[in-house]
Amino acid sequence: MSRIAICVDLYQIPLMTLSAGSGVRMAAAMLLFCCSVLPLPAAGAMRDTDLSSQKKPAAVKQAPADSQKKRAGPPPRESFTLAEQDIAAIPGIPDARFFADSAADFERALPPAPGPWLALSSGGADGAFGAGVINGMTESGKRPDFAVVTGVSTGGLMAPFVFLGAKYDDRLRDAYTTITAADIFELGGRGESFFDTWPLRDLIAKRVTPELLNDIAAEHRRGRRLLIMTTNLDAERPVAWNMGAIAAKGGDKALKLFRDILLAATSIPGAFPPVLIDVEAAGHKFQEMHADGGLNNQFFVAPESLMASDSGFRLPATDLYIIVNTRLTPDFQPTERDTISILGRGVSVGVKTLTRTMIDQARAIAKRSGVGFHLSTIDSKFSAPSRGPFDPDYMKALFNFGSEQAKTGLAFQQ
Repeated sequence: MSRIAICVDLYQIPLMTLSAGSGVRMAAAMLLFCCSVLPLPAAGAMRDTDLSSQKKPAAVKQAPADSQKKRAGPPPRESFTLAEQDIAAIPGIPDARFFADSAADFERALPPAPGPWLALSSGGADGAFGAGVINGMTESGKRPDFAVVTGVSTGGLMAPFVFLGAKYDDRLRDAYTTITAADIFELGGRGESFFDTWPLRDLIAKRVTPELLNDIAAEHRRGRRLLIMTTNLDAERPVAWNMGAIAAKGGDKALKLFRDILLAATSIPGAFPPVLIDVEAAGHKFQEMHADGGLNNQFFVAPESLMASDSGFRLPATDLYIIVNTRLTPDFQPTERDTISILGRGVSVGVKTLTRTMIDQARAIAKRSGVGFHLSTIDSKFSAPSRGPFDPDYMKALFNFGSEQAKTGLAFQQ
């Protein structure tokens, strides 16, 4: 069976913004039952039925004037065939991406020389942990110069900053310690989703600058590789974007594509709107629909066929580092007898089981390849509660925890 990345923290739905009552909350829960972008709750964390203990939500941002007009449904899409999809490419950047389930395309995209690899997982606001670990590694003086960095979902958002090294540590820290839910989404889609992510689009535009693109292009020319995952909903296949190749193209179109990919990488189907990306096949121009990369992988090391136990593939790496922005240990908590609580606990079990299976595969391929294996996950010792989606206090605490774990040498296990 193919890997299916189920779910999100259903308690992290912005309940204070939903005025239509439990029916809307349940609809939102079902819409969000698709991938692990938002973090799962810790034991003892706020429950849906305990709204009185929540902090007041951050002030809701006002959408740009043009989006405040009456929301119309999306226009019809240009039709295209499977044959066209198979040969579709980004105009002017033929090496911009590849289907991440293709072993041959994956091997062609690899760097010319071996080095340490880093895979950054999904996890929503819990990406603050990974950001803290990276900052702590810098402070400890034990941060490798990663030859390959891959990112899924929230891992995709942090990956460009991680790829560029200590120079961007401050920006990475700010990205995970200064935002609120109002910086990510607002209620009200346009027929494609329950929420609108125009705030996140604006935030990405501010933080992904021409300077950042130039720096990534320089590292790409050195032979390093930055891969960010999305899911092509039309093809139902994972896509790996070669962000260095896109950055090396330069110009306004490359900058827009780079930003669009980051937005698509965290677009939960049904909850957040998908991102349409312009492609061309044999002179026919059309748009592909891309969404969250976590639908296929919680983190990405290599295509599934190469990770299989009967594969002879060996990673051309010297070490494999994986940062999992998710708790993997069981969290005891008596479950309320309501739909959202039961569904949320079921999702928690599913995400943890899937992630542990992927970790076992990664450990096995590292052993088969004769390379060091280094895994970092959110330790059960961290117990700060999250009082809402993208709670700044929770994220700061988690960032500091990850940083201290890395500085003291406790962040990674073999």
